[in-house]
Amino acid sequence: MLAFYDQYRAIILPIVCGLVAQLSKVVSFYIRERRINLKRMTEPGGMPSSHSAAIVALCTVVGFENGINSTVFAVTFLLSLVIMYEAAGVRRAAGEQAEVLNRIVDEFFRDRKVSEGKVKQLLGHTPFEVLAGAAIGFIAGFLFGR
Repeated sequence: MLAFYDQYRAIILPIVCGLVAQLSKVVSFYIRERRINLKRMTEPGGMPSSHSAAIVALCTVVGFENGINSTVFAVTFLLSLVIMYEAAGVRRAAGEQAEVLNRIVDEFFRDRKVSEGKVKQLLGHTPFEVLAGAAIGFIAGFLFGR
């Protein structure tokens, strides 16, 4: 089993990190709200960023396996920066716009029933959520990626 992990570490570790980050969203939600919400396992956004955890774990494993001077490390490092920027920037802005749009619809149709559901608001991450995901990925990669 260990030989299998050693051979596929660059695939297994990022997937496990992403799943652990998603599972921790359920725990985080429970701590805040005092109720279990299993939907948090499949919803985007929230603490921590599973995308950041997975891509940083991959980047760390690649750094150990190929060296930080390798082209493949450079690619994974730049890809991780793009993914984390997108999570904290573009998707977060889309979530904020969705929140404003929902308020406008609520105000405009205050006295009438709207058949469409609300626009999903929790899309992106705060910089802290991205950093927390990156920390999970780096620590896991450092501990289990060599």
